[in-house]
Amino acid sequence: MNTKSVFLSLILSCLLIWSCSDEPKKLKSKNVKSGVLQMAKIQTVSFAVSGMTCEIGCAKTIQSKLSKKEGVTDAIVVFSDSTATVSFDSSKTSTTDISSFISGIAGGDAYTASELKPKKSL
Repeated sequence: MNTKSVFLSLILSCLLIWSCSDEPKKLKSKNVKSGVLQMAKIQTVSFAVSGMTCEIGCAKTIQSKLSKKEGVTDAIVVFSDSTATVSFDSSKTSTTDISSFISGIAGGDAYTASELKPKKSL
């Protein structure tokens, strides 16, 4: 064997050993654990929203503003049911804060929001 092939063999061996290390597994495991902890903080709550007079002007406006609020991960406002269902990070906001936020949209004179308690199953 010449020096060039020995050198190439050595480099390939080092790459093979380096690529099989446990480090990527440790990083992946750490990311999964932090993702689980992050998910544990997400809550979903429904609110009764009174004062909506139309789907486009009221419901879509409330939904759009809620979606942009810090801590809110998802918001769906249904005009026909007069409800807003909001998923949020409880470490960044609360149900009281979200209710006040909805009630404050449009200057605070148009809408009133109150948390709907989950129905108990039989």
